[in-house]
Amino acid sequence: MTEQEKQPTADRDRTHKEAGEDQSSQETVQDDGAQVSTDSTTAGVTEAAIPELVIISGMSGAGRSTAAKCLEDLGWFVVDNLPPALIPTMVELGARSQGNVARIAVVVDVRGRRFFDNLRESLADLESKHVTRRIVFLESSDEALVRRFESVRRPHPLQGDGRIVDGIDAERELLRELRGDADLVIDTSSLNVHELRAKMDAQFAGEEEPELRATVMSFGFKYGLPVDADLVADMRFLPNPHWIPELRPFNGLNEEVSAYVFNQPGAKEFLDRYAELLRLIAAGYRREGKRYVTIAIGCTGGKHRSVATAEKLAARLAAEGVETVVVHRDMGRE
Repeated sequence: MTEQEKQPTADRDRTHKEAGEDQSSQETVQDDGAQVSTDSTTAGVTEAAIPELVIISGMSGAGRSTAAKCLEDLGWFVVDNLPPALIPTMVELGARSQGNVARIAVVVDVRGRRFFDNLRESLADLESKHVTRRIVFLESSDEALVRRFESVRRPHPLQGDGRIVDGIDAERELLRELRGDADLVIDTSSLNVHELRAKMDAQFAGEEEPELRATVMSFGFKYGLPVDADLVADMRFLPNPHWIPELRPFNGLNEEVSAYVFNQPGAKEFLDRYAELLRLIAAGYRREGKRYVTIAIGCTGGKHRSVATAEKLAARLAAEGVETVVVHRDMGRE
């Protein structure tokens, strides 16, 4: 008879129970009965890649849904109207996906206004966790927003018993601070759906994120300042080709018009010095993590001087490694 067989039955049972307890201490049982070892790394997310995050916000009727749909088509995981307090949780869940959710876009708007006060706290939480996040703000003029709401015969979410413009004013005030923090502001006042999608594609479709992206926009002062401009230059100090009969029918894309503009005293000097100033500003933007800049170049009608200068300036920026898009906002409106 072996020593184990000689052991009293109660002692053998106790020995087996202790052995079973030692084994169970190495395992936990999930609700579905599956056994998971507790020796693994904490929650399995310590080495997971943190997803890239884009927060889409802006004025109701300015095109948030279109911008979100564009990112969705580009392969982003899009969540509409997520309470701001849940944004860090969404990022954490993405980090646990083992790379299946690498890019997340969240739409935040006034439909969740009771949660909106939590957005600042959530952004601070994301920053402390070194999450790469960008804010895209969709802007539009009051006139354009009123037309859009009237065309669909729907009230503004914040107008209550007042007018559409009352709701727009209330929303602008609510979003004022967020607009100031935005990395990219897109004015959709004069854009159709396809043009907005093109702008989003230009910013997010690339495989690799460039250091800095610039939009150089020509415009006419008589049509108003671009509301999404970071920097504005005024070319009205140069003679206007509009008063030259043979140049009047053309625009700044025409070689004769461009040559006329840059043969004027001060034109080339302005371009050289402004390009130098932009190099200084661009270096600061990069240090601060700002990836997008809109440079507006204006003249009276946005047809001759501003267009020619915008083209020259964009070429300078592109030659210096800045990914550049040129937009002629008012060309053809006269």
